[in-house]
Amino acid sequence: MARTVPQPAPGRPPRVGRASHPPAGDCCRRTAPRNLERVTENAQQADSISNGSAVWESLPAAQQPDYPDPEALRAVTEDLKGYPPLVFAGECDQLRERMAAVARGEAFVLQGGDCAEAFDQVGADQIRAKLKTLLQMSAVLTYAAAVPVVKIGRIAGQYSKPRSKPTETRNGVTLPSYRGDSVNGAEFTAEARVPDPERLRRMYHASAATLNLVRGFTTGGYADLHQVHAWNQDFVRSSASGQRYEALAREIDNALRFMKACGADPAEFHAVEFYASHEALLLAYESALTRTDSRSGKLYDVSGHMVWIGERTRQLDGAHVAFAAGIQNPLGVKLGPATTPEEALALIERLDPERQPGRLTFITRMGADKIRDRLPTLVEKVTASGAQVAWVCDPMHGNTFEAASGHKTRRFDDVLDEVKGFFEVHKQLGTHPGGIHVELTGDDVTECVGGGDEIFVDDLHQRYETACDPRLNRSQSLDLAFLVAEMYRA
Repeated sequence: MARTVPQPAPGRPPRVGRASHPPAGDCCRRTAPRNLERVTENAQQADSISNGSAVWESLPAAQQPDYPDPEALRAVTEDLKGYPPLVFAGECDQLRERMAAVARGEAFVLQGGDCAEAFDQVGADQIRAKLKTLLQMSAVLTYAAAVPVVKIGRIAGQYSKPRSKPTETRNGVTLPSYRGDSVNGAEFTAEARVPDPERLRRMYHASAATLNLVRGFTTGGYADLHQVHAWNQDFVRSSASGQRYEALAREIDNALRFMKACGADPAEFHAVEFYASHEALLLAYESALTRTDSRSGKLYDVSGHMVWIGERTRQLDGAHVAFAAGIQNPLGVKLGPATTPEEALALIERLDPERQPGRLTFITRMGADKIRDRLPTLVEKVTASGAQVAWVCDPMHGNTFEAASGHKTRRFDDVLDEVKGFFEVHKQLGTHPGGIHVELTGDDVTECVGGGDEIFVDDLHQRYETACDPRLNRSQSLDLAFLVAEMYRA
């Protein structure tokens, strides 16, 4: 039976289809004192960051490396404070406006990229392949959803990973876990696994090189919509599931032909907005790349347009939430199946006390077997509170298992089923399924099983190249886009 969002009291305007704010006067009467206290606290946190004595440093910080030489870390972070910004505050504000449209139900988010970027993969071919896949996915989703698709990469900064265990044991030898190229090396040697602060400097330069390429590709003609559509036509022709997607591809082709016949050739057909995001995990790095905006005097983390707080680091009394509260970037927070409505509401109060549209995105990672049970209550309670957040589905992290071969993997069918559950819940509640957050690559790897060009468990060893968690390959990613397009149209 369909569930519905709790209705407002008599005399108040109804919420139509998605979260909306109560009338201004009523909102101020109910929440102003508490919000004012939280706004003041966040402003004090921002001042502390700009003065170099960040409040977060006195709070428990989960998942931080244990550097053997704190002085070496300090020297690197002092250098980073003098480096140019990787992104600009105005770009972050623009993304916040785009995310506000998502929260209102007027846009859809496609956020994707590597589980963990690697320094040896910062090449034009690898970056172009990832970008090409995301552009192809966004073209299909834009047409099917009939709303703008906000394109955000897990890119140019996703070099750090939280780990469930601090150590790893192989053949009786125990070493510190690999925490991403920004921290230590993936090689299973004592020397490689020592956290090295110089890797933070390498992360900055790798991110700068990646952003330079992305900006060139997205504005220099590579992202031309007609070219992207031609790539999708090639995929449909060669895919084992191509016949299923052919009708949609033909509709897009007809629409483009019609536009051309009418003489329409907008600039948006030849260039795209593309934003960079990553998990704000290493607080020494994020804090060193926090700058005061000359226009407003407010603080921005200029390591990326959007940053998110992970499921393992979103403690309300922890350093990551305190740091995020002091910056103006659009923020994401990962919510797992154990998240309570009270925790979600407390995160809103802490991170978005002023209720800025586009400020906060909840990225749910429930698992295909839990999302239909756990998500409805969260959405109901948040919506009933009047908070306007964007809801995005991460169908990857709740669906990981270990194959008999020892490879971590995911079933494409589970990934797809979690997205289906996400759409079903929002449809039942009359709220907006705001987007998907996917770990993917533009390469033909064999890390997740299933998909149209089916990969079997016995195939995993062929091209298992991930630095951490398994990713959808190019074909599986496009399968997902076409299938999500079907959900949206339904």
